[in-house]
Amino acid sequence: YKEIKSPMVGTFYSSPSPKDLPYVKVGDKVKKGDVLCVVEAMKLMNEIQAEEDGTIKEILVKDGDIIEYGQPLFVIE
Repeated sequence: YKEIKSPMVGTFYSSPSPKDLPYVKVGDKVKKGDVLCVVEAMKLMNEIQAEEDGTIKEILVKDGDIIEYGQPLFVIE
């Protein structure tokens, strides 16, 4: 298993907008470069992408959580 960590401090969002479905959910297969979430930092929306192919095993934060630099966001297998 590998953790995908936040590259910045900000607010975690699992979908592009409150009305949209989440980018990923547990069990989804992802490819390197797929968008996993958005982190809002200083009014900028930053897409966080998968660093490798795999399956999402766990989502470690909730929508709207304030996250820290280096904080694990996802577990991927």
